[in-house]
Amino acid sequence: MQRRHFQNLNPGMIAVIFSLAWPTMLEQLMQTAVQYIDTAMVGSLGTEATAAVGATSTVNWLIGSTISALGVGFLSFIARSCGAHDQEGARRASSQAVLAALVSGTLFTALTLSLSGVIPVWMQIDPAIRGLASRYFFILYLPMLPRAATILFGTVLRAAGDTKTPMKIGVLVNLINVVLNFFLIYPTRTLRLFSFSVTLPGAGMGVTGAAVASAVAFTVGGVLITLVLWRHPLCSPRGQSLRPDRQILRPCLQVALPNMLQRFGTSLGFVAFASMINSLGEVATAAHTIANTVESAFYIPGYGMQTAAATLAGNAYGARDKKRMRDLSGMFIPIETALMILSGALLFLFAPDLMRLFSSSGEVIGLGSTVLRMVAVSEPFYGFSIIIEGFMQGVGKTRQPFLFNIIGMWGVRIVGTFLCTQLWGMGLISAWACMILHNLLLFFLFLVCFARGTWNPLRGEKEKPAA
Repeated sequence: MQRRHFQNLNPGMIAVIFSLAWPTMLEQLMQTAVQYIDTAMVGSLGTEATAAVGATSTVNWLIGSTISALGVGFLSFIARSCGAHDQEGARRASSQAVLAALVSGTLFTALTLSLSGVIPVWMQIDPAIRGLASRYFFILYLPMLPRAATILFGTVLRAAGDTKTPMKIGVLVNLINVVLNFFLIYPTRTLRLFSFSVTLPGAGMGVTGAAVASAVAFTVGGVLITLVLWRHPLCSPRGQSLRPDRQILRPCLQVALPNMLQRFGTSLGFVAFASMINSLGEVATAAHTIANTVESAFYIPGYGMQTAAATLAGNAYGARDKKRMRDLSGMFIPIETALMILSGALLFLFAPDLMRLFSSSGEVIGLGSTVLRMVAVSEPFYGFSIIIEGFMQGVGKTRQPFLFNIIGMWGVRIVGTFLCTQLWGMGLISAWACMILHNLLLFFLFLVCFARGTWNPLRGEKEKPAA
């Protein structure tokens, strides 16, 4: 089977795949680079500052992934509409994405701001830094409406084949964040270079300054991507009604709801996972936070290719092109496997050096390096799961991935981590071992799904004759 996959590597289609994937990869790379810079800047303020920012990051994933799940429904619908050359359907779906952004953004603004004082308590954060963590969280979620717009409208543009515009806006947002961090986190100081000295103004706001910088950057991004979507030639909602459209919302929600439940369930699992790790102490929390930040960069090839896989699979399904659907799987899987093997090897080799970028603590560096090298070995297996899940998102089959991810998260990772850390008194390494077992279970389940062909809704249809 593997030899057949490599024989299907068509240069023209590979060019299409990478033309869709590389902007998403670059966008995610920039986001990760900013996470690195944020972590390093905040880390320079001390371990307490790192813990205050990192301890609520899983709640950020919970909210962001829930909104992203809504986007999957619109991605599937718009990609299929484009494949079937139905521009009116794509524009109607775009207007419903605007409605979804307004509703979800308003709802999550009210929810996060009202709960900002109690979330650090739920996350078992050290009482000494709960006030700081609460203030950071509150400021970060003030611009929830533009954040929802950025997530959903970016997905709409990618579904229409435009991955470069979200990338450009993402790069600008990240640059704004970094520049504002530089001036808001630190106090006024003098920098010396050779015989020159420059006095740089600074607000000296520390962790609060980092939150303000992110909030301003998110707001700019939301405004810009809204303007771009409004003027887009293929999927502009201009002239379309913003009232609920059942013909569009029903199929979108049928795809989105299982994915939303999946992301909500797994993200809630991340919250529970992080809460148990936070209970292990400041060193474990800091090592886990930094290792998560480092690791995220090495999943970029996987998730960049997943976006391309979902878009192209949706196009092929909309065109009812069984051969193209089969050829896509034969190209994506070997490419993704090769990328993730390279990514995992680099993570394994440079884990200690990457940890040193964010911490000077020997304990934190040693513990973080160990868990990073453990997870590096599992990256190719997880990459396979990412691609098959991308295909299934593109064709609207989101129920099986929901079941697979919930079983893996709660049946393996959470139960295993609870037993290891809370009952048996084991540390961070045991928790990451449970995470790796979760990833391997996903690989096995998606491999079975792929081998049986249940991911492909066109598997029983006749192939179209060659043009």
